Amino acid sequence: MSEWISVLKVDELSDGTMKTVNTGGQAILIAKLGNTYYAVDNRCPHRGGNLSQGKLSGTIVTCPLHGSQFDLQDGHVVRWTNWGGVAVAMAKVIKSPRPLKKYPMKLENGQIMVEI
Repeated sequence: MSEWISVLKVDELSDGTMKTVNTGGQAILIAKLGNTYYAVDNRCPHRGGNLSQGKLSGTIVTCPLHGSQFDLQDGHVVRWTNWGGVAVAMAKVIKSPRPLKKYPMKLENGQIMVEI
């Protein structure tokens, strides 16, 4: 059964920034872009990199380990690694590309709420 958990106050996150919250045994990345908030897994499904330490460009987050990129809007893989040629082909065979899990979220009474 899922539940809604308050993870941050709305004013704790500035526009264009990301933060990790740990709740329900999950490390969740919360990002704010304009008036829109996103909640996805904080661990890169490629090699487990801490995405909140990566780069945010628009809705695309880049993993600091191997440059994997994901779109925060729906979690889809933009780029599996920043490797090229045979290396990226092997990376896809060894560990096939997987999207980030996206969490339902809402704003309520100045709080960012995530459903886990």
